[in-house]
Formats: sequence, structure tokens, C-alpha cells
Amino acid sequence: MKTFNPRTTHKSRIAGQKSSGAGALRWLIAILIVPITITVFSPALENGFVDWDDHATLVENERYRGLGWPALRWMFTTFYMGHYQPLSWLTFSLDYLIWGLDPFGYHLTNILLHAANALIFYFIALSLISEAFSPAVSEELPLQAAAALATIFFALHPLRVESVAWATQRRDLLSGAFYLLTVLSYLKAARAEKALRRRWLAGAIVVYSLSLLSKSTGITLPIVLVVLDVYPLRRLDRDPRSWVALGARGIWREKVPFFLLAIPFGVVALAAQQEAGALKQIESYSFASRLAQALLGITFYLWKTIFPLGLSPLYELPRHFTPWDWPFLFSGAMVVAATITLFLLRGRWPAGLAVWVYYVVLLAPVSGIAQSGPQIAADRYSYLSCLGWTLLAGAAFFYCARLRLIGRQSPRIFVFAGGLALAASIFLGILTWGQAQVWHNSERLWRHALAVTGGSSTIHYNLAAVLHQRGELAEAKEHYQKSLEHNPLVADAHYNLGNVLAEQARLEEAMEHYRQAITIDPRYWDAHNNLAILLEQTGGIEEAMKHYRRALEINPAAVEAHNNLGLILAGRGEFKEAVLHFEQALKIKPDLAGSHYSLGKVLAAQGRLDNAIEQFREALRLQPDFAGAHENLGRALAQQGKRDEAVNHYQEALRILKSRAKSSPQS
Repeated sequence: MKTFNPRTTHKSRIAGQKSSGAGALRWLIAILIVPITITVFSPALENGFVDWDDHATLVENERYRGLGWPALRWMFTTFYMGHYQPLSWLTFSLDYLIWGLDPFGYHLTNILLHAANALIFYFIALSLISEAFSPAVSEELPLQAAAALATIFFALHPLRVESVAWATQRRDLLSGAFYLLTVLSYLKAARAEKALRRRWLAGAIVVYSLSLLSKSTGITLPIVLVVLDVYPLRRLDRDPRSWVALGARGIWREKVPFFLLAIPFGVVALAAQQEAGALKQIESYSFASRLAQALLGITFYLWKTIFPLGLSPLYELPRHFTPWDWPFLFSGAMVVAATITLFLLRGRWPAGLAVWVYYVVLLAPVSGIAQSGPQIAADRYSYLSCLGWTLLAGAAFFYCARLRLIGRQSPRIFVFAGGLALAASIFLGILTWGQAQVWHNSERLWRHALAVTGGSSTIHYNLAAVLHQRGELAEAKEHYQKSLEHNPLVADAHYNLGNVLAEQARLEEAMEHYRQAITIDPRYWDAHNNLAILLEQTGGIEEAMKHYRRALEINPAAVEAHNNLGLILAGRGEFKEAVLHFEQALKIKPDLAGSHYSLGKVLAAQGRLDNAIEQFREALRLQPDFAGAHENLGRALAQQGKRDEAVNHYQEALRILKSRAKSSPQS
């Protein structure tokens, strides 16, 4: 059998001959990368939270705020929003303790994390390019320039904006930081002697676990480490048949802890998506369609890396498509051709195949094979997966510099290559500066998405929601309708269009859309409740009661449904059941002045004056200018013979009503 001698102590020629001046220059370049990155992304500091998970994650969610045991327990046990990310929650908690809900602080943390990732990647690029070329001492400056170029292309590329400018995507940046530290530690271990190697490997395992606790993106890392061992570390031979040789067993044993961490976190990630209801079942989304989406994604990110124009927060998965549509067939053909070509060239150009395998492996979990969410692709998925392309750009620059040093390339060509790299860096920085401003607020984000994609169901819906919240009903209605044109089976769009129509007093049309929402999702309790309200207004009392009861079957904590059903029952003289619903509403939300008032009226009608007075007084404590509560409290007190106090409340009711009449505009 062929013997195998792993190259475990390989050092580039420059590694043992690096001068202190060269080391200082490396750090100077590294430090300069940080302010450049921060400057280019600084427009994000003026951004707010966007209504694209930010509100649900940070604004409306109080459970991550603070470092007490209840908050920490929630962080480490929740699958909220379909992710297991306790360390990311911890950083959000620290942001909240410092900044409250000021978006500036959250965006600042994201930018600083991205700058730190650029710094780490610079040293990774130095190491990998050095391993690939074994540069001489005279090539130290070109090596540093090549690593800096690779880092700038990574750090300033517009595809990074989504992960940095979107506050919710903290998990990309934090998990990415620990992921990159894991790779850097592994590279150190691969070059170290036996004693130090164990320490570096132990460190790599620790930071890898922190990456997985920030987000499960890194579950593919063990495979990536194998790729690095083949090239450029050359610890494993390019012939897989030699990997089972005796000398390779130690290399495989190193991977065991990484696999033991990756597998359970992969299972947890799937469980989180499943619990959130984000995963599409194979019955509704065939394997052929998933494979077609994965092949399209492989070409999509590569294309956007080369031409980063028309970036959008959402590239929506078409409602209907077949794997035989030409974009998918073309992408499949390109992927197959690239794979075969790079495999055949592996002897002359091993870096090409190594980067290609890394790229495909990193994209695999988010490629659509396990499809979650409405997207067919997403800019954020490029954060780690496209690192290899920037490394190739840096390596190409180093190769040109080497040819120039040995006189095999004319000065003009080298100057042109350097000028092109500089121009590309500036161009990427300008694009990123502008793209960061796209995330300024929700309206700007979705109008931009509409402009660059032509619209989709989710884009129209999200823009409509922003306009609806601002009270711009006519335009909101238009976009809800366009959302339903793209996909008529979106219950939320029917429900919210119904709300707009109800606010425009177009009750019959509103009821039709509520019914459509219920048909699509029979457990949509909000739609049941709002349909019941309109039925009540139009005289359909019996049907209204059925929908209120159905809403409460689905959600027993629906306070408004309890209160509204109680009012109907009270009006029909069914006081006993009415009292139960008002009491249940107040048990869920004790600070409802209206429910205390309504309960008081029913109790008074039952002759339970003491209890009624207690409810009226509580309503007035919560809302002192409640004229109806003053009036009914006065009536109950008068029935008990407490005329002086009753008169006071009658007078107060009259004063409030007169004050309101004076402040109301004259017709």
C-alpha cells in the first residue's frame, strides 16, 4: 500500500525569516483596514430599525432585555424567530443595557463586529496565500498587499451590507467572528509543533462552539477544515485513496470534536426552523425544485460578487416554477461545467477547486435543500461563503507581483493590475456606502426592493404595511391588492386589506377579505374577531357571536373578543355569561377601563350595586375623564341613597362632556 507522510510542520520560507519591520507593517495594514471598513459602513449609524424582523426581534420583544436569570434562561432555551442564537441574544442584551432601544448602538455594534471580522480575515488571507505560494523574504510586501486586497474586497463588498446594516442579522457577524477565529486557530495548529498544536486545536474547538452558539452557520466547518488540509496546507494528498493511510489518521482524529459539535447543532437548527413553521415540507416543495433552487443560488452569488448591482432585501421564491425553466437549467449547466473544469485543472490550479468546494459546502445549508422562508436567495448568505473568491483575487495580485519581481511581466501590466484593484476597491466602497442607506427605514427599504426587483407578494405586502401604519390608506390598499395579485393565498394580505377597507367604511368588501383570510387559515383568530365586529355593525348578530366564539376557541386570551362578546350578551340580557367574559378579559388585562365599566353596568343591572360601584371606581382610577363611568357611578350611588356623592359624579360627567364639546371642531 502507498505510504502517506502528512505535511504537519510545513512553514513557508517567509515564516521563519520575517523581520520585525515586516511584522510591524503587517499590523499597520491590519489596523488601517478597521477604520476604512467603519467609514464605508458609517451611513448605517443613522438607520433605524426596519420592519423586517427588527421590530419583532428587538422592539416588541422584551425577553432578551437584561442579564437576570429569567432573561438568560430564555436566551439559552428559545427558538424564537426560528433560530438558536443565545450568544447573539446576549449581545443584544448588552446593547439594550447601554443604549436602550436607540438603533444607533445596535448598528454600531454590528459595524464594529464586521470590522473585527475584516481584521481576522486579513491574517487568514496572509496565512493561506503564504501557504499557497511559499513566498521569499523579498516578497513580503506583495504578500501583505495581496492579503489586504482580499480583505478589502471582502469587507467593502455591497453583498456584506445586509448582514451589517440589518440589526437582526447580528448573528451573521458574531458567528462569523468566531468562525474566522476557528479557522485562524486551526491554521496556527497546522503549522505548530506537537505541544503547541494541541493548544491551538483546543482553542479552535472552544471558539467553534461559540460560533455555533451565535448561529448554526458553521455546521459545515469540519468539511472546510478537510479542504484546507488538502489545499493549501497539503496535509492530505489530493488523491482521496491515500486518506485512509496510517499517517493520515491523526489528521482525521483532529476533526472528531468538530463533527461532534456540528451534528447536534445542525439538528437544533432544523428543530428551530421547524418550530417556527418556516421549513417547507417535501410534499409542497419537491426535491427537484429544491435542487434547481440550490443550483441557481450557486451561480447567483458568484454573479452578484462580480456585478453587485440591483441588490435587494428579498429575492422572493416564485410561487410557481418548474426545475426545467431556463434560468435553472442554465445555472445547472454552469455549475456542472465549472465543477468538471476545476476538477480537471486540480493538478495545475488546486486553489480553484479548493475555493469552489468551500463555496458550495458553505452554501449547502442555505441553498434551499432544507427550504425556509420566502427567499430563493439572500445577500446575507454570501457573508462567509464568498470569502474564497476574495482570496483568489488577492492570490492573483500576488502572482502578478511575483512575475514582475522576476522580470516576467512588464511594469505597465503590473501598474494596470494595481490600478484596477484600487479602482475596484473604491467602486465597491461607493456602492456599499449607498447600499447601507437603503436600510435607513422600512419605507426606503421596500421601495428600493420594489424598484430593483419589480415587486413580489412579500415586497408589496411589507410596503403596504408601512403605509398602512402611517395612515396612507389609498396607497396601502393598492399594494395589498398587488401582493394578492402575486399570491392570492396570503391570509395576512387579505386580513390587512380587510382592515384598510373597514377604515374606509367599505364594510362588505372588508368582510369578504376577512372571510378569504379565514378560508386560507381557519385558525386566524384576528380575522374571526374583525369579521364579527363588522357583522355586528351590519346587524348580523348571530353570525358575529359565532365568530367571536370561534376566535376565543383558537385564542382564549383574545381580550377584545371577550369584551365584544360580553357586550352582545349584556345587550341580550344574558348577564351571567356576559359577566364571565368581562371578568376573563380583566383577568388577562386588568388595566382595561372599558371592561371595568361594562362589567359594572352588567352588575348594576343584576342589582349587585356594591360590586358595580367597585368596577366604576376602578374604571375612573384608570381613566379619570371617563364621563360614562362618572354617570353610572352617580346612578348606582343614588340608588344606595348616597345623593351628595352621586351629584358630584353627575356634575363631573357634565363637566367632561361640556369640555369635550368646546374642544370639538364646529360643524
